[in-house]
Amino acid sequence: MSLYRWRTKAVLGVAALAAAMAVSCEIGRGSSGGTPSESGGDKAGDGVRTVSFINYVFDDVPPLEGESLNMIRDRFNIQLKPRFVPQSDYTSKLSVLMASGSIPDVVSLKDLDSNFFNWSKQGAFLPLDDYYETYPTLKQIPAYIRDQFSVNGHIYGIPRYYPGQYSFVIILRQDWLDKLKLSVPTSYEELKNVAIAFTKNDPDGNGRKDTYGLALSQNIGPDYNAGAYWSKEAWYHKNDQGQLIPGIIGPGRREVIQTLADLYKEDAVTKDFAVLNWAQGNNEFYTGKAGIFIGAPRGMSEAYMETLLKLNPDAKFTFVEPFLAPDGSRGYTSQSGFLGITALSSQLADDPDKTKRIMDVIDFGRTFIPPSERKPNNPNYDWRLGGLGKGYFVDGNGEVTQTKISEGKIPAHYLFDYFMWAPGDEANQYSAYYKIPKLKELTAGLEQMFVKYKDRTYINPASGIVTATGTQKETELTKYLHGEQTKMIVGQRPVADWDAMVKEWMDRGGADLIKEVNEEIQKRQNEA
Repeated sequence: MSLYRWRTKAVLGVAALAAAMAVSCEIGRGSSGGTPSESGGDKAGDGVRTVSFINYVFDDVPPLEGESLNMIRDRFNIQLKPRFVPQSDYTSKLSVLMASGSIPDVVSLKDLDSNFFNWSKQGAFLPLDDYYETYPTLKQIPAYIRDQFSVNGHIYGIPRYYPGQYSFVIILRQDWLDKLKLSVPTSYEELKNVAIAFTKNDPDGNGRKDTYGLALSQNIGPDYNAGAYWSKEAWYHKNDQGQLIPGIIGPGRREVIQTLADLYKEDAVTKDFAVLNWAQGNNEFYTGKAGIFIGAPRGMSEAYMETLLKLNPDAKFTFVEPFLAPDGSRGYTSQSGFLGITALSSQLADDPDKTKRIMDVIDFGRTFIPPSERKPNNPNYDWRLGGLGKGYFVDGNGEVTQTKISEGKIPAHYLFDYFMWAPGDEANQYSAYYKIPKLKELTAGLEQMFVKYKDRTYINPASGIVTATGTQKETELTKYLHGEQTKMIVGQRPVADWDAMVKEWMDRGGADLIKEVNEEIQKRQNEA
């Protein structure tokens, strides 16, 4: 598809694309830095404090010395000593470093996993509760995101920005709907009818039977949820014991699987989806074969869209709004709300001056600059990118070209956190960055739709919860469900076996997972 890969947890493909998007679209942001006081200790001269920092990188590695580090020193009175590690080796190398007790002043973490919680409990990280009350970019973090970093009543991490509301939405070929005089579906029954019509009624008008409904790939991707009620990720439904359960075994998911099974019989979904990878599933939509897929305001690929529009120049696109659920709800599920974490060493507890300098840099890096103000005449924007004509260039059309990371000319590449924290997902104006008019129109419509349903977003109570069973068995348990639900779609197992499948999953460890997650949800609520 044209999107970063769907994920349950941070997946390499998503993280790499998110990092690329952040560098290309969002790196120029900030606010005025703090004016830290001088102190003794590890001075590098003239009141400058030395700060060690470890971070992961996906591509090029910034040099460990140069003008950008000098600019940071002059602005924030810190001499940064960074260490950059390729993301593929990062977790193992960081684990060794943490075990040695030689903890850098600032530590980046890729995921909210057992490592973060164990290190926090062991006293490796500094509690940040007070800073959440004083620094603007921390104060605006929603409680449901902030609370994911709470351990024994204290907050130990700072999330790096990731849209909290934008999820995948079902998109359709509007030109096919128009050709067949069909409306945008508002229920799964209507979606099924549209998919069958796309399969049997020649929506592209070429006189050949070469189109079908939904594009699908292995692991039943995407999950085609039209709201929290149907999301396989949301802990929305409850079992007969009153416990919240994962959506992948819930009644909404069952409706999705039943819909896909009905469509499979009609040849209205990708027939060999079980053996197609994600990229191959994308191609089914972007080569004009399937008329239904998913989209989102950010992360869409213009290369994919260019392929489709070359094959189908008259193609147009639309999307569904969240369906009205049986319980009367109507809205999508919140996302985790972050991608990456910044933590501070607990050894800073006795050095408030140094901690303040670090926090000033973090707050600067996270401070939002509206897209309309990301111009050379904005001093913070210009500083972040290393200065016009040095770190970046602007052509006659206003297009910005940044120097390579490996050249080390852009100070933002060295900041502890340069992901600006938007006051709302829509403030990013992702649609404005696309060059293809039809893609710009589609994503702008999605942005407006999310604003419309913003107050109805379901906050997933299980976000950020890590349990022993989840760590040990969640991958295996999810793989089992994907396998059995795939059998149901292709007719190898009846959907009527749903309850039996759930029991099998419970016996394999699902019951323990539900118990542990509910206990953690209750604990989080008690600490709030």
